[in-house]
Amino acid sequence: MAGRGLFGKLFGRRQPSALEILQSAQWKCANCDADHEGMFDIGSRAPDHWGKAEELEPNSALRLDGDFLSEDFCVIGGEHFFVRCVFDIPVHGMAEKFGYGVWSTLSRENFDRYVDGFDDGKYSDMGPWWGWFGNSLKGFPETINQGCRVHPQLGRQRPVISLDDGDHELAIAQHDGISPERLLELYAEYGHAPGGG
Repeated sequence: MAGRGLFGKLFGRRQPSALEILQSAQWKCANCDADHEGMFDIGSRAPDHWGKAEELEPNSALRLDGDFLSEDFCVIGGEHFFVRCVFDIPVHGMAEKFGYGVWSTLSRENFDRYVDGFDDGKYSDMGPWWGWFGNSLKGFPETINQGCRVHPQLGRQRPVISLDDGDHELAIAQHDGISPERLLELYAEYGHAPGGG
C-alpha cells in the first residue's frame, strides 16, 4: 500500500475516474501540491480591465470617483462600474454546479441599485441587468467584452451571470453542462491538475 497515496487506498490500483476525483473528499494537485476538496470554484480577483495591483479594499470603503477595487465592487476612472458575479456551469453526474467568479460591467444606474440592495440582499429591480463580461476565461474562446445579463440574487448572494450569445462555447456549457473530464481540463488550465498522492 506504500506509495499509492489517497487514491490507491480508496480505489486500489485502478486510476479513479474524473467523476470519482470530483466526488472524493480530497485530491492532491500535481501542479501546486495542495490538497483540494472535491469540486471547487475558480475566481478572478479583478476585472481584466483593472490593470493595477489587486489590493482589495473593504466593500464599505466604496468610492465612485477614481479607482476602487474590493471583493465585490470595482470602479475604474469613476466611469466604469463592475460587480463580481458567478458564472455557474452544471457538471454531469454532480449535484452541485461549478462556478467561475467573474466580473461584469453595469450601467451607473444599475450599479447604484446593486450597491443599495447589497447589505440586505433586497433589490428594487431584480433585472436582469445588461453588461459586458469583464474577464477572459482559460479553456474557452474569448469572453471579455461579450454582452451578458446580470441576475441579482436575494439574500446577499453574488449575482448570476449569463452570456447573450447563446452560440458561444461558454454559454453552451452553461446550458448543457460539461463532463467531469472537461472540468479537470479546466482546472489544469488554471494550474490545478489531479496527480500525486
